[in-house]
Amino acid sequence: MAASDSSKPPRHTPLFAAHEALGAKLIDFGGWAMPVQYATGILKEHRHVRTAAGLFDVSHMGEAAVRGARAAEAIQRLVTNDVGKLVDGAAMYTVMCYEHGGIVDDCIVYRRSATDYLIVLNASNTEKDLAWIREHAAPFGVAIEDLSDATALIAVQGPRAVALVDSLSPADLGAVPPFRFAEAEIAGVRCTAARTGYTGEDGFELACAAGDADRLWGALLDVNRGQDHAALPIGLGARDTLRLEARLCLYGNDIDETTNPYEAGLGWVVKPDAGDFVGKQAVLAAKAVTRKLVGFHIEDRRGIARPGYAVVDRTRAGDAVIGKVTSGTKGISVDGAIGMAYVPAAQAEPGTEITIDCRGKDVPATIVKGKFYRRDAA
Repeated sequence: MAASDSSKPPRHTPLFAAHEALGAKLIDFGGWAMPVQYATGILKEHRHVRTAAGLFDVSHMGEAAVRGARAAEAIQRLVTNDVGKLVDGAAMYTVMCYEHGGIVDDCIVYRRSATDYLIVLNASNTEKDLAWIREHAAPFGVAIEDLSDATALIAVQGPRAVALVDSLSPADLGAVPPFRFAEAEIAGVRCTAARTGYTGEDGFELACAAGDADRLWGALLDVNRGQDHAALPIGLGARDTLRLEARLCLYGNDIDETTNPYEAGLGWVVKPDAGDFVGKQAVLAAKAVTRKLVGFHIEDRRGIARPGYAVVDRTRAGDAVIGKVTSGTKGISVDGAIGMAYVPAAQAEPGTEITIDCRGKDVPATIVKGKFYRRDAA
């Protein structure tokens, strides 16, 4: 969880009153008052997303528009992925890096036209990201507009999510492919509907004007209300367990300014031939990594490894710590406990046994390949 300035009251998203009315447990998350769970609880919320559909208020995320004749050049300077492969209506996951190769943030870039792009940023990073973007985009003469306060963002995720959203729109949103987006009316609200998400499930992330958020949220909750497959509101607690089962990185835990894309397993978003992005030389120099971010599985659910726990090698003389857990939880849609950790590259092969110091108790874990949960195999 991102740190926040305790001297400032947390900010409210446009849906704050709706969360209060639904009985949400609200916490300060990165300077925002956000629902961590509702009355149903994290376990039921998680399972409902896996079997039906869940609604997530992610309006705390940041949005920056980059516009101008050289917008594509500016974006390419900012990110590691190949912006040239984007067409109108396409989205792309990528990272931005500092000159030393550490990660500024991971983000999604949307191409609305050849001269108009949108970057969605992590909530706790928005202010520093915008400053960094403005600094490095300045030579290209583009306009950078912070749309964060004017924009609400609702994620609809789960096996019934696409049909739910499609039922409220005259557009054929079910035909929108993954990592594509369309402008459409949904429940009478003008939205950008992107086939993206952060749960390992299918669905949409719907951006609309902040003033329309309540109307859209209410309409999504009303579809099939009272039935088992109706959408339920989902808090940050289940959002975290869902994303970890899908082995998706969380900025501030699994990636940050001290990690480079290759050691974080994000080398697939680094396209050296695409352009001279910020930090390119440092990132490429670090390709031969000395540590790697791995996924691990613990058979015993009682041995849950939390962020910050040490990975240890008790056969070593002196300091036995060889790595650190970055994310960890008990499995909900998968057996046992799961997590991610940085370990030495020589000990990062799937099937390798590691030991995690869980509050003074050595717990065995096994490094596994790929996602812990895949919806097409569930």
